[in-house]
Amino acid sequence: MKIMVKYLLISLLLFVTLSCEQWMELIPPEGLTREEFWKTKEDVEAVVMGAYETFSVMDGPLFKYGEIRADMVSGDIYQSDNERQVSEGNIYPENWFCNWSQFYKVINYCNEVIKNAPIVRENDNTFTEYLMRQYISEATFLRGLAYFYLVRIFKDVPLVLVPTETDDSELYIPKTDGDEILRFVIDDLKAARQYVTSDGYKTLEEIRGRATKAAFDALLADISLWLFDYEACIMYVENIENTKDLYDLLPSAKWFELYYPGNSLEGIFEFQFETSRSQNNSMYGITTRYNYQYDPSEKAIQYFAREFANESAPELVRGEDASIKKWGDNDYVIWKYVGRAPDGKTTRTGTDQYSCNWIVYRYADVLLMKAEALSQIGQFLEASELLNQVRRRAGLPDLILSESATAYEDAILEERALELAFEGKRWFDLLRMGRRNDYARKSKLIEIVVENVPSTQKRILATKLTNPLGWYLPIYKYELERNKNLVQNPYYNY
Repeated sequence: MKIMVKYLLISLLLFVTLSCEQWMELIPPEGLTREEFWKTKEDVEAVVMGAYETFSVMDGPLFKYGEIRADMVSGDIYQSDNERQVSEGNIYPENWFCNWSQFYKVINYCNEVIKNAPIVRENDNTFTEYLMRQYISEATFLRGLAYFYLVRIFKDVPLVLVPTETDDSELYIPKTDGDEILRFVIDDLKAARQYVTSDGYKTLEEIRGRATKAAFDALLADISLWLFDYEACIMYVENIENTKDLYDLLPSAKWFELYYPGNSLEGIFEFQFETSRSQNNSMYGITTRYNYQYDPSEKAIQYFAREFANESAPELVRGEDASIKKWGDNDYVIWKYVGRAPDGKTTRTGTDQYSCNWIVYRYADVLLMKAEALSQIGQFLEASELLNQVRRRAGLPDLILSESATAYEDAILEERALELAFEGKRWFDLLRMGRRNDYARKSKLIEIVVENVPSTQKRILATKLTNPLGWYLPIYKYELERNKNLVQNPYYNY
C-alpha cells in the first residue's frame, strides 16, 4: 500500500506547473507527505522516468510545433480550428495551441530530481554518488531539451530552476531572454554530460531512449547551431562521429528501420512507446488515412511522389511508399508512422499502431547540422562530403555546388526537408535560416512558408511574417492572467 501511495504522489506531481494559481496540496491518502516520499533511490528513479514519460506523450505537439507553420504538411478536414489558425498565421493569445504548460510539467519533474536527489542520498546508503549524478544529469538533459523547444516556439520564457513545492513558492516569474536561457542550458549540459553513460544502460531501448553522452552532444550541437556558434556545433557532432561503433547511417535498404522497428544504429535519442504497457504514441492517429488530420503538402508530394520524380535524382529510398503513400488521385498520407515496411502496403496493426518511437535526434540529422556549420565558416569541401554522404545513402547523386554559404544553406535546407520530413524539424530549420546574419534571408523564409497556405491568405501571411517577432507564438492568454509578471510578445499587443 505504501508503494502504491508513493506512486500516487508521483502522479500528483505531474500536475504541479508554473501555471498553478495556488499550490496543490500533495498529501495523498494514508498520510504520506513529500518528506516521506523522497527517501530511496527508487523514488528518484520513478520521478526521472515520470519526466521521460511526460515528455514522450508530447510527440503529437512536437510534430505540430515543428511542422504545421512550415511547408511539408497540410491540414485535412479534421485539423482542429486552433491548429488551422496557427498554420495560416491567424494566431491569437487565447489559442490553446499556445499553452506551454506541458513543457513546464517536464521542467518541474526535472527540478524535483535535481533538488531532492542529493537529499535522498543522505538517507539511502545504497544510493551511490555515481547513480545520483546520473539521475540528475538525465533530468538536466530533459530540462534543457524542454527549454530549447520553449525558446524556439515562444522566444523569451520564464526560466524556472527550482521545483514548485509549497504554497509560498514563487509562481510569478517574469520572462528571461531566450538566448540567455540557451547559454545557461549549454553550461548546464556541459557540466552534467560527464555523469551520463555512452552505452551502459541495460537494454537497447534505454540506450536509445535515455540520455547518453551522444544525446547530450546532439542537443548541444543543435543549440549551438541555433546560436550560430558554428565551431561548437562542429565539435559536438565530431564527438558523436568518433563513436562509430555506436552510431552510423543505416544502409539504404534498411532506411525504413528508423521507424519500424526503431532504435536503430542511427538513432541517438528517441522517445519510446510500447502499447502493451499502455504507452501509446500520437503519430499513427494524426497521420493515418481515415483520421483526416495531417497530410503531406503539395511540396512534399512533389518531393516524394513517383509522378513528380526527378529522373536524374529519384527518391527511391525516401520517396513514395516510404515517406508518403498514395491511396488515390490527390490522396496521400504520411507513411513513416503508419507503415511497417517501405512498400506502401503493409500497415501497422494491433499494438504496433501506437508503438512508433518519436525520434528527437539521429545520425543523419547531426551530420547535416555539421555540414551547415562548416559551410557557414567557408569549409565547403568538408560540408560537401557530409551533405553527399547523406544523399548517397538515399541513392542520390552527389551535388556539386558553388562555393557560397547561401548555395550550401539552400541545399542543406532542402536535404533536411527530404531526410527529416515530418519529424518535427522543418519550421525550426526555416527559423534558423531566417534569423541568420541579422535576418538577411527573411524574404526566403516568407517565400517558402506562404507557398503552403490558401491563395487568399498568401499576401496577409507574407505581411505578418515580415516582423520576426511574429515567427514566435504569443503567451497564452490565461498564463498572462495567472502571472502578472509576464509580458506579452510585443507582436501580439493588439
